[in-house]
Amino acid sequence: MILSSKNFGSTPLFLLLIALVALHGCVAIEDFFGSVGGSRNRPIVPLASRPVEEPLGRNYFVLRSPEQSVIGTPQIVFTRQEDTLSDLAREYGLGYDEIVAANPDVDPWLPGENTPVLLPTQYVLPDVPRKGIVLNIASMRLFYFPATAVGEPQPVMTYPIGIGRVGWETPLGVTTVVAKATNPHWYVPLSVRRESAEMGHPLPAVVPPGPDNPLGTHVIKLEMPGYLIHGTNQPYGVGMRVSHGCVRLYPENIELLYSLISLGEQVAIINEPYLLGRRDGEFYFESHKPLEDDPIAADARLERLSARRLDGSKLNRNDSDHIRAIASMAQGVPVRVRQYDVDEVFARARLVRNTVEPDPGAPTMSEVRDMIDEMLAEDEGS
Repeated sequence: MILSSKNFGSTPLFLLLIALVALHGCVAIEDFFGSVGGSRNRPIVPLASRPVEEPLGRNYFVLRSPEQSVIGTPQIVFTRQEDTLSDLAREYGLGYDEIVAANPDVDPWLPGENTPVLLPTQYVLPDVPRKGIVLNIASMRLFYFPATAVGEPQPVMTYPIGIGRVGWETPLGVTTVVAKATNPHWYVPLSVRRESAEMGHPLPAVVPPGPDNPLGTHVIKLEMPGYLIHGTNQPYGVGMRVSHGCVRLYPENIELLYSLISLGEQVAIINEPYLLGRRDGEFYFESHKPLEDDPIAADARLERLSARRLDGSKLNRNDSDHIRAIASMAQGVPVRVRQYDVDEVFARARLVRNTVEPDPGAPTMSEVRDMIDEMLAEDEGS
């Protein structure tokens, strides 16, 4: 079964099929769909025949073992006429860019009534020590590993983040939390004031707490001078490159994270667009479009990834070829490396209830679109 254009991502999945056939020309088309994993013997249950389940609990997971490096499960939700991908992203713990990347054939603003939308709510954990906060700017996600007693399961929390735009890049490295504040004042850097004045939006030297403060209501200050993890008064920019280098979260996410983080907590900021993990003995590969100012070439990153070992296992030649084909799609959805099936993600996604609640006080669709367009225009002008 190949999904129609009314479903999610049909064109990129078709291109993946073509790429894999080119890489494995000795495999006949009829064997392709079941060559690994026997998918021909496991027919895909149509969406109309699947039970509608409750959505996964957002943002919080527990690792069953230290070897597990994949969390969550992909989900599918049907839209209502008034839904936008921005609404669905916030409701299900996702950022704007990641839900758009996972659904390239869906209009972000007018998906239409009863359109299936893939929720990329499965994640490969970055290959770094599981300690404190890990910020992956390539996937625009924060992972928090709370300290646990020896022998206890490791919980992990993950949130979408907004990061620095081109020219105002979020720096990489390991740092610590040095201060926290609620209802902060924003002392606007001179460089930001100059840029804003040039664009016709002059800013004061200090912005007091309140609805006009872009830091939101909670701030976590890093040892890196001038860099913060904070909330926002423009939540529709979460999951995009729109900041002046700081990391922003949805207001509800920063409030909880703020309550859990201690002074001295480690913060590791990394840039890993390609993520390889393992769960239940299977390899998963998650691919994001590399940042346009990434100094490391994609081929070099993929070469390094192909040499990795997980739980004593190593990728073979076919695995590496498959990974390169998936990388070109950059949909940000973990794919089973050894499941050569264009419907692999679709087959295991949970169909879940649409829990978006209309908010009479929320901006209209056109207002949100204008806000995002304005943020992107500022990015292009930097």
